[in-house]
Amino acid sequence: MPKMKTHKGAAKRFKRSGSGKIRHDKAWRGHNRSKKSATRWRRVKGKANLSGKNAKRMDRMLHH
Repeated sequence: MPKMKTHKGAAKRFKRSGSGKIRHDKAWRGHNRSKKSATRWRRVKGKANLSGKNAKRMDRMLHH
């Protein structure tokens, strides 16, 4: 059987944490920062975990 290939688009956006959870950056961080309030900016700060079916799907796409 051939090996399964890593989905490169997914690999650039999602990383695996030390405990094996799938991590991603939150949305709305791209540009136009000045029009977003500080409250909103704090809300989108940092990373988030995927869960459920989304995590399972990503697990298959990253598969390592």
